[in-house]
Amino acid sequence: MTNRLRIALAQLNPKVGALVANLALGRTALADAVAAKADILLFSELFLTGYFPEDLLFKPQFVADAMAAAEALCAATAGTEVSLILPTLWLEAGKLYNAVLLAEAGEIVARRYKRELPNDDVFFEKRYFTPGPLAEPLSIKGVSIGVPICEDIWHAEVCSHLVDQGARILLCPNGSPYWKNKQDTRKKLVKARVREDNVPLLYLNQVGGQDELVYDGASFAIEPGDRLVLQSKSFETDFIVTDWQHTDNGWRCVKEDVETLPSIDETPWRACVLGLRDYVQKNGFKSVVLGLSGGIDSAVVAAMAVDALGADKVHCLMLPYRYTSKESLTDALDCAAKLGVRYDVVSIGSPVDAVKTELSGLFHGFKEDLTEENMQSRMRGLMLMAVSNKFGHLLITTGNKSEMSVGYATIYGDMNGGFNPLKDLLKMQVYRLADWRNKHLPGDCLGPAGVVIPQAIIDKAPSAELRPNQTDQDSLPPYPVLDAILEMLVEEELSIREIVIKGYDLATVKRIEHLLSIAEFKRRQAAPGVKMTKKALGLGRKYPITNGYRDDSGTTKDPAPPAIRHHGVE
Repeated sequence: MTNRLRIALAQLNPKVGALVANLALGRTALADAVAAKADILLFSELFLTGYFPEDLLFKPQFVADAMAAAEALCAATAGTEVSLILPTLWLEAGKLYNAVLLAEAGEIVARRYKRELPNDDVFFEKRYFTPGPLAEPLSIKGVSIGVPICEDIWHAEVCSHLVDQGARILLCPNGSPYWKNKQDTRKKLVKARVREDNVPLLYLNQVGGQDELVYDGASFAIEPGDRLVLQSKSFETDFIVTDWQHTDNGWRCVKEDVETLPSIDETPWRACVLGLRDYVQKNGFKSVVLGLSGGIDSAVVAAMAVDALGADKVHCLMLPYRYTSKESLTDALDCAAKLGVRYDVVSIGSPVDAVKTELSGLFHGFKEDLTEENMQSRMRGLMLMAVSNKFGHLLITTGNKSEMSVGYATIYGDMNGGFNPLKDLLKMQVYRLADWRNKHLPGDCLGPAGVVIPQAIIDKAPSAELRPNQTDQDSLPPYPVLDAILEMLVEEELSIREIVIKGYDLATVKRIEHLLSIAEFKRRQAAPGVKMTKKALGLGRKYPITNGYRDDSGTTKDPAPPAIRHHGVE
């Protein structure tokens, strides 16, 4: 048995389904491992297919092509001293597995299968894969190494079995998406496994945006004694080479290498920027367009777009009508100038008035109401889609979670677009991010430093400006109240009764719960957006559109609240 191991962790950004491109990434990482004289190279979960390929796994040709790509990467270890641990799908005896292959000297010398398949939240692996048996360790350079795959480490018996069978180091490949406090959750979990089994665990995660999910990387290693000895970059690709020495106390890291992670205030911005950048680029777009209204949401999205793609790839349109204030025109122009983007003003006055004229006979005798307000929003959506079509931009939309939750958005109007980076951010979180971005510029962001969102936009009362002197609070509770109620209804799944007990007005809570329920049909047609919480609307919260249930727990006829509240696991 060797007394030293050099382990390389490839924290990369694969694209789902892009087998040729991902294989090329793998070959480059293998060459880097050879140059670094690494003994072991580990890739993230289902690296060659990208995580997660969803119903591509039902396509036999895709499975065959993915296995061929895996065999090709394994064959590339010929003539090297690198032991390659490659997570991939594998078909055996008609059953599909989430697997790892061990390749040495150009040959696949061992296979292991994932035992615990996640089946909640956003991943439903039991739909595709067969669970494997409790795995045996791999022998690499004479060292017994266990390879639990992602969800496996959430189940103590998987790691304890590996250690009982002789594993002295655990290497865990992951496809773990970001959401609030996820990095702390992972570390607490890994520390628990290390305490139980008294062996080090190296946790490798992929990075990058995939549809609504963002993988934040942030790979790390924990030694016995709760020692964090390795911390990689977050929201960036990384290639980590780490040396390990066998001692009287087991395997220990020779030299700590700990990157500073982004703060809890920075991570939402980085997640939105990375999610937007990868959605645009991985889907073949070169640029984006959005409506810049002079309000907080569109200003923040414009800043995120510039940080993601660069100012030359962002086109902003102001689309005024008679109710658009001079302040909004001034603020939108100021924001565009600070960001350095192309900015055009296209009035919607004539086309909206033309629609009203054409419908005047049909609407005769009816007062103007929400119908005419929605005409304005839908005309803006039409204009933006026309620019998107003409110039090949991806239209990005700007509605926040507070508004989308209660249906305060116009379907086929301001909801038009291909992607929404704010989709899982409540209104007050958007304000906090604006304040944060005006004071900070992350290293991977392409926008200018300093104030990019004018203070006037942050300070003024939010308004859709669809009628004279309108503000959002004409129709909604103050956003701090609305956000708190929504967080309890959506994130915590509390009943009306439980929220009222916390001090909130019964009528207000019932109204918000009602609006939340009836807006599901709108949300089902909304653009995808970055998932930031466990209960993102749509991807993380799957409620039926046709739904006869209403929570009446705020009445005096209520039964007592349930004693046990059931929540899914991480």
